[in-house]
Amino acid sequence: MTGDRASQTNSTQPRVGLFVTCLVDLFRPGIGFACVKLLEDAGCAVEVPAAQVCCGQPAFNSGDTDATRRIARQTIEAFAGYDYVVGPSGSCMATISKDYPEILKDDSEWSERARALAGRSYELMAFLTDVLEVSPPETSFEGRATYHDSCSGLRSLGIKQQPRTLLSGVKGLTLTEMQDAEVCCGFGGTFCVKYPEISVKMVSDKIGNIDASGADTLLGGDLGCLLNIAGRLKRLGKDVRVLHTAEVLAGMADRPGIGDGDRD
Repeated sequence: MTGDRASQTNSTQPRVGLFVTCLVDLFRPGIGFACVKLLEDAGCAVEVPAAQVCCGQPAFNSGDTDATRRIARQTIEAFAGYDYVVGPSGSCMATISKDYPEILKDDSEWSERARALAGRSYELMAFLTDVLEVSPPETSFEGRATYHDSCSGLRSLGIKQQPRTLLSGVKGLTLTEMQDAEVCCGFGGTFCVKYPEISVKMVSDKIGNIDASGADTLLGGDLGCLLNIAGRLKRLGKDVRVLHTAEVLAGMADRPGIGDGDRD
């Protein structure tokens, strides 16, 4: 969904660059449009820089720091000049805000720019609640949901209560906490590729907890986790809808859930 502009800029509005993320752009662009709506409704002028690429997390996790540095420099350049950089993924935004300053700390040309970008970069739910202090949006969603806390969002960025606070105002939504909501789903970026047997056991345990919660909908803030869980749910024949929290908050959940596009 990348392009130059998503909304008209007003000098009194915070100018936000939306970091779409690879998975959203390729698999679920509707999440990106939901982000734009939420940010615009909160009074932001939103732009989507066409020059943005992957955050570099897969390369970084695989030990290719040279490639990660190149990607970091391109990302820093693409988002120069924005008041804030916001993305619908704790893992990607943790890479930008936590890892970029570390991998570029010895680069005299880029280290300060990396720190500056990190200081104005936020995961979507944290930005809406902690920075803009918005009230829960007036929207509705009929369902009994449970929430999965992604590892990066929770442990690197402290995202726990923010999405729950925003979801508390959604009419018709009952949010029931599952056991071990904070435990990894087994995706872990390249972890699921390197250790598939362990990953399958972890996601199967997660699905057991979803079942026990009685939820008909799973919500979360990282599409990697949601794709992983949705895929296992489908293979096990479980009738649980999987959505990104932004889709529900923006009132844009009126379509098949994540991983359900090819269902009859």
